[in-house]
Amino acid sequence: MVTGPRGWVRLGPLPGLRAWAEAALPAARCHITSGTEAWRCGGTWLAGVDALPNGAGGDIADVALPPALLASLPWQPETWHPAQLSTLRPGYPQPWGGESDAAFRFRQTRDAAHVDGLLPVGPDRRRMLREAHAFILGLPLTEADAGAAPLVVWEGSQEIIRRAFTAALAPHPPESWGDIDLTDVYHTARRECFAACPRVLLPARPGEALLLHRMILHGMAPWAEGAKAEPEGRIIAYFRPEFDRVADWLAAD
Repeated sequence: MVTGPRGWVRLGPLPGLRAWAEAALPAARCHITSGTEAWRCGGTWLAGVDALPNGAGGDIADVALPPALLASLPWQPETWHPAQLSTLRPGYPQPWGGESDAAFRFRQTRDAAHVDGLLPVGPDRRRMLREAHAFILGLPLTEADAGAAPLVVWEGSQEIIRRAFTAALAPHPPESWGDIDLTDVYHTARRECFAACPRVLLPARPGEALLLHRMILHGMAPWAEGAKAEPEGRIIAYFRPEFDRVADWLAAD
């Protein structure tokens, strides 16, 4: 895969990508001020799931995703979903009512590290594969200091995660994978990643792109004291297109 053994790659600055970010920023500002979504983590994080009103080709305000970016992707979705607009403010994270004390400590000390697509299901919030993403693409929209709650990855963790999930899922037909409880397997693999993989901070600027392997363990670092960003905060638009076939999620890259 284009992310290589590290599980991530920084692309750019790419021609045309800053123009795309500038076109997307007004829509991000509109979402932030709309009040349609509650801020989390004591008013320091707006998750912004499916919040960017981009077109089916990923375009926004008549500005297309640049060909140089599309050519760098490992898989081309037929339709681009509305991107997430993850916005963070100084002080992240803070306690909030929707999170347990243990979850808040995990956010503070482990960056709320997770693998995308494993959603909490049912009253016991058991983790199941409900979204078979092909990749994670982060496109910064605002300028921010390196310490302004950057994206964090555990480099190479995708191979540990793949090995664990292959053992758990491969014996079952792919159409049943979304109903298999992966919680214990996931937690064990995550602990192995913490012990074996370097934690890497990935600050980025508009005009750059961060391309992550779909299984890499990642999160958001706390906002460092004194770090600055634009008035809106640190905003990244995230695309996570899903495979047409869930079986492709375990495929070797």
